[in-house]
Amino acid sequence: MVFDFLRRAEKAVPEQKASATGRVVAFGTSGRVVWSPRDGVSLMKNGFQGNPIGFRVVKLISEAAAALPLVLQDAAQRYDSHPVLDLLRRPNPAQGRADLFEALYAQLLLSGNGYLEAVPGARGVPAELHVLRSDRMSLVPGADGWPVAYDYTVGGRKHRFEMTGGMGAICHIRSFHPQDDHYGLSPMQAAAVAVDVHSSASSWSKALLDNAARPSGAIVYKGPEGAGTLSADQYERLVGELEANHQGARNAGRPMLLEGGLDWKPMGFSPSDMEFHETKLSAAREICIAFGVPPMLIGIPGDATYANYQEANRAFYRLTVLPLVAKVTAAVSQWLEGFSGEMAELRPDLDQVPALAVERDQQWARVGAADFLTQAEKRALLGLPPLAEVP
Repeated sequence: MVFDFLRRAEKAVPEQKASATGRVVAFGTSGRVVWSPRDGVSLMKNGFQGNPIGFRVVKLISEAAAALPLVLQDAAQRYDSHPVLDLLRRPNPAQGRADLFEALYAQLLLSGNGYLEAVPGARGVPAELHVLRSDRMSLVPGADGWPVAYDYTVGGRKHRFEMTGGMGAICHIRSFHPQDDHYGLSPMQAAAVAVDVHSSASSWSKALLDNAARPSGAIVYKGPEGAGTLSADQYERLVGELEANHQGARNAGRPMLLEGGLDWKPMGFSPSDMEFHETKLSAAREICIAFGVPPMLIGIPGDATYANYQEANRAFYRLTVLPLVAKVTAAVSQWLEGFSGEMAELRPDLDQVPALAVERDQQWARVGAADFLTQAEKRALLGLPPLAEVP
């Protein structure tokens, strides 16, 4: 053809081996519903910074999880001194172990994603560890669907962490998300509706206090000989008197004097009819349920699921804190193994958890009284490494 020279030369596409589903991996983004935005920043502001129940449950879980003592052991021994323990004891100049893990757990609870950055060191383990904000991090997927880099954006500037060619500098810990291949689902997103209800009920109560004397109703005018409208001067005078004498908390309880032809017709529901207090308590319970915190620990009355505070606290550690710590420490252990090359595992020391003291005492007593078990089997049941053989 005449115009064949305008066509671009077709190049052979090199063959690449990748997963068959790699090209159909879809990103699941947080959409907007009719109540409030569901993006990560809005959830943190509304659910954590702007709601006392959300703030308390996140602080309660993250502080309890960060306070758990950790041990480092492998198949042969439990370490008293190790470069990984030294790193966790002082992960960076600005934070200690508890501060680092509290920030990591809080990010995981608020956004469903937690990110740790490793600063390269010379002893086989990172020199420092830093928690990066999840709202600033974005994952860069490759052709096979696996992440090849992470972009961290602050103030219009972007830094890329490459994840190819060896151990990556970023440890990404995420919760399960059924519709997203790369990002986790946070409990705050599941509790977003309850957070909106609780915050709206609090805002309504605040508005009621600020306008305690404003009547909820209508003033009906019945003039002489069936006249149903006020003159302009009469209307302006009535509005001015209502604003000056019957609105605001300082006018609470002040009686209203209506002149001839004016009749008061109450409208709407009273606070007792709408049961805003019970609505707030119900929403608070839903927030606690989403995060796995017994409402009794937050001070919410009317919850009789547990016989006493001690049982609720034990269930809180067993069902919420320990699974979270086990998930995070397992991910961090596997990540650090790529730097040190040692198969050592971080795990919580259950013998030093006061809430589980009764259960551990009972377990130690049962295992100790089992004469049919060897010493090695007893130590394995208690999560202890085997004793070193004496030559």
